[in-house]
Amino acid sequence: MKLIAHVLRLTCLLLVMLAMPATLLASGSAIKLAVTDIEGLEMLQREFGAFRDILSEKLGTEVEFYPVPNRTAAVEAVKSKTIDFVLTGPAEYVVFKQLTNSTPVIGFSRPDYYCSVVVLADSGINNIGDLKGKKLAIGSVGSTSKHLAPLQILADNGLDPLKDVKVLHTSVDLGWQSLKRGDVAAWGMTTDKFLKLRGKDKDLEPGAFKVIARGPDLPNDVLLAAPHIDKDTIAKVKKVFTENSDQLVGAILTGEDNKKYAGMKFLPSVKDEDYNYVRSMYITIGYPKFAGFVE
Repeated sequence: MKLIAHVLRLTCLLLVMLAMPATLLASGSAIKLAVTDIEGLEMLQREFGAFRDILSEKLGTEVEFYPVPNRTAAVEAVKSKTIDFVLTGPAEYVVFKQLTNSTPVIGFSRPDYYCSVVVLADSGINNIGDLKGKKLAIGSVGSTSKHLAPLQILADNGLDPLKDVKVLHTSVDLGWQSLKRGDVAAWGMTTDKFLKLRGKDKDLEPGAFKVIARGPDLPNDVLLAAPHIDKDTIAKVKKVFTENSDQLVGAILTGEDNKKYAGMKFLPSVKDEDYNYVRSMYITIGYPKFAGFVE
């Protein structure tokens, strides 16, 4: 009887073990990684290929790129468990969290990542209130730093960005030229891009421009884990980033577009509430449910 009871206990233990889900890393399956602001496998390889290779080596599991044509496609791929991790921006994170309940894993910090509202120094415009009834050039629709942030700066300083100014969406370069020509009264832009353009401008001296307001440092780009990813895998990914920070940062910076991350630090303590200021931006522009990307 004792032998039978022992066999039954072992059988039950085996059945429990077989019923337990294997971690993604233990399963032998490749990890699928998407980056929302890069289209096409060729550009993914150019910008993040070296990073992917080191991450694969340190995890002991192959990491494969999964190109997505747009942010909505990335959300659907998360929902269908087609991709496992997504690197995305602050504005995108808010929607991903709402629609998929993905988990923030690692923050990709960007030094001096904040928005400035710039005018010509001799324009007579000295504060945000002076922009009422005037034209404001900002960047692409849906961008955290080039669209949502400048409009939130207006709201933070007492203007209704949907009623009190005429907003013009344009490219970085066209916005800069429009400001210089006086076609717009102000230009809202990521500060590092403003400083870069001001530094190389051959028409006007740096003193020809004036910042009348700046926003707070923006939340970071973030690596998200899809809901189907187990906690052990998330913990291992955090550990790999923490223990191999210098190598992974160096690999990211080999990409030309990724120069925006120069001086970056990985932040394993990233939390959902870090993105509440971005949620305020969505509310300001009339998207209080965070249930879709601004198009």
